[in-house]
Amino acid sequence: MRILLIEDDVMIATDLSRSIKEAGYAVDWVQDGVSGQAALDGGTYAAIVLDLGLPRRSGLQVLHTMRKGCDATPVVILTARDGEDERVEALDAGADDYVVKPCSFRELMARLRAVIRRRDGHAQSLIGTDGLQLDLASREAVHRNVRQPLSAREFAVLHALLERPGSILSREQLESRVYGWNESIGSNAIEVVIHGLRKRLGADVILNVRGLGWRVPKDDA
Repeated sequence: MRILLIEDDVMIATDLSRSIKEAGYAVDWVQDGVSGQAALDGGTYAAIVLDLGLPRRSGLQVLHTMRKGCDATPVVILTARDGEDERVEALDAGADDYVVKPCSFRELMARLRAVIRRRDGHAQSLIGTDGLQLDLASREAVHRNVRQPLSAREFAVLHALLERPGSILSREQLESRVYGWNESIGSNAIEVVIHGLRKRLGADVILNVRGLGWRVPKDDA
């Protein structure tokens, strides 16, 4: 799952990027509104963390362009602007949440998880099937009522597969969800992660579809 971070403060963005990766998400970071719009035009993201006071094009302009183009990607505003007028304007323009700096990373991630859940139609932090679930808050897999902690890569792969059980995801699709820009990717990196998940959770939880990719079985009708 990829997060787009549009933030011009290098120190804040560096810390956030590292923390988002540690939480199991891929992150792409740009420093201005024009680059942010280009990233949106060229990629698909689970959510966006957007500063308002950006160079070249403001965060509000980026948001307006997104919504006018029917881009419904969840947006969490992260800004130092704490006035009521700014909050109202951003929310009315289509922001899904508004967070004022400084903000704890735990709170920001909780808000990100909440807007992603709302996008996917989930009321709680558990997603998946009757046989296999993923707890987005604790980053644990739940299989046969047993909880298993996951690494960042395992979490990202399982999250992608469990968003739409039964759908086949190719290696390229999983790589795009798990890795951010400029991250080196081994030729069999996804296979290694899936092998580890199947070894811990059971070979039947993730099925290989020869020549196409992998899928998690849907619940029986």
